[in-house]
Amino acid sequence: MLLILISYLGGVLTILSPCILPVLPFVFARTGQPFRRSGLPLLVGMALTFAAVATLAAVGGNWVLQTNQYGRWLAMALLAFFGLTLLFPHLADKLTKPLVAAGDRLSNSAQADGGGVGSSLLLGVATGLLWAPCAGPVLGLLLTGAALNGASAQTTFLLLAYAAGAATSLAVALLIGGKVFAAMKRSLGAGEWIRRILGLAMIAGVAAIALGLDTGLLTRLSTVATSGLEQQLIDRFSPDLPNSPDAQANSAPTQTAPQLGAMMASNAMMASNAMMASNKQMASNTMAPSNAMMSAHGSNAATAGALPEEGVMPALDGATQWLNSKPLTAQELKGKVVLIDFWTYSCINCLRSLPYVQAWAKKYRDQGLVVIGVHAPEFAFERDPANVSKAVRDLGISYPVAIDNNYAIWRAFGNKYWPAHYFIDATGRIRHHHFGEGDYVQSEQVIQQLLEEAGQKNVANDVVIETGAAGAQMAADDSQVKSPETYLGYSRVQNFVSAGGVQKNSSADYSLPAQLSLNQWGLAGSWKVQEEHAALTQKGGRITYRFHARDLHLVLGPGKDGKPVRFRVTIDGAAPGAAHGSDVAADGTGTVTAQRLYQLLRQSGKVAEHTFSIEFLDPAVEAYAFTFG
Repeated sequence: MLLILISYLGGVLTILSPCILPVLPFVFARTGQPFRRSGLPLLVGMALTFAAVATLAAVGGNWVLQTNQYGRWLAMALLAFFGLTLLFPHLADKLTKPLVAAGDRLSNSAQADGGGVGSSLLLGVATGLLWAPCAGPVLGLLLTGAALNGASAQTTFLLLAYAAGAATSLAVALLIGGKVFAAMKRSLGAGEWIRRILGLAMIAGVAAIALGLDTGLLTRLSTVATSGLEQQLIDRFSPDLPNSPDAQANSAPTQTAPQLGAMMASNAMMASNAMMASNKQMASNTMAPSNAMMSAHGSNAATAGALPEEGVMPALDGATQWLNSKPLTAQELKGKVVLIDFWTYSCINCLRSLPYVQAWAKKYRDQGLVVIGVHAPEFAFERDPANVSKAVRDLGISYPVAIDNNYAIWRAFGNKYWPAHYFIDATGRIRHHHFGEGDYVQSEQVIQQLLEEAGQKNVANDVVIETGAAGAQMAADDSQVKSPETYLGYSRVQNFVSAGGVQKNSSADYSLPAQLSLNQWGLAGSWKVQEEHAALTQKGGRITYRFHARDLHLVLGPGKDGKPVRFRVTIDGAAPGAAHGSDVAADGTGTVTAQRLYQLLRQSGKVAEHTFSIEFLDPAVEAYAFTFG
């Protein structure tokens, strides 16, 4: 019930967002007509259609997205026709006779005073297909749940509550606007001009949506006001709920804060991405460091000596493939203490926690500990078993790894984070869990306690302090991280400042502004920005980012041909020298040879703001996400 209330209030706040502007003309076209027979059916149709499409897009896959795209174009054509009949009353007379008859009936029914409920509902359905609200924390939370948990009545009810909230605020605006318009209509000739202005506004709204302004410019113009209010709703009414999707943080998981370590699933399977792919882009300027990844508010640590039972270990039979082992079952693992580690190989937080997991696997293997890595992909390239197998070899992982490409094990555990550790006792019951990096001492003490409960003697009571981790796996300096995880694909783009904004799915020439502010970034050269990544189409392209952190990483991969891509890195216009990362030489040169995370900078001494730039000397590189440490 609480989530339904939060969803409804989040929808009410959409009236304050610029992303509502393109659909306002369609709503106000019903001004001056009976609300019950005109405005109300329109808003009901809009709310129901949005909830249905959002639910399907979250769980239904690409066929839903493609079908919805066709529906959007049909809706735009329908609404443009309505606008033209308002602007030019005699237009129908000049059309062919069959179209005249159909157009007259449709236009008269939809626009005349006292128009029917059915025509208003039809107009609402068309509007619902086009509405693309800016995604604040509330909508991000709903779409995340839909994507991870699959289709359910709860998902639909929550999205419907959100849409109902938006319809409520629009209904208030419509009723207030109706009184103003009624007063204006009493003036001689005003009614005709009002009708024409509404027609022009409807056509302008269709044009704005067709050009992507509803999901591009207006999203970038959206202020933090509505998202801030939504986040306050979440924090006030349910402080244990995670913040906006695609966020990492230290204390508050919004991508404007330093990264903590628990990252929420967000790209490969996020409903928000699905909606964006169909031009219902749920971008938000408040999507701070994540990956929509979301960090946990805390680590649910168990108190010493008190490990509650959290349920039975779910089955592991949803894995699509196993590495380093035959398929394992929960039944055959009884009698063993089990550590389940949810991870994905390009996740910086996962990479930094891996040395501890590997150390525990080796230290306690002979005393009955079984570590199982569950690889749940974020990016599309992480679904390739060959890529995962290579990463497992390169990282020196010797324990069993289940490839969970369908998120079956992820859902069975009800998991929401990378990395996430679940500790299972010898009877097969979950006794403890931890999300994100850190608390390694306590996690190891949990392992020791469960081994002792299982009857193991002489269990070590010392803990791993130093792992010898190097490169990207070295622990972050969180106190100095003031830059968020930043995605280069259009589905979660933020703080992008190249002239003209992002041109989705088409090659375009980009240029950089003369100066960048902290956490702003841009492209230079010829790039094709796609949902998950930006792909360079001609050599010489650059990416520049103004950041504040000790370490800078970038997830990169070669193009479809797999050919290596050379690059050169600079910091404040000069070669990095001693500040070079593990994948870069001191002169700033390096090569992209595989799809993975690359450490490009590792500074020493005092950390300050710097301008990072990477120039690619060959074409076809694919750039996914910046992370910092």
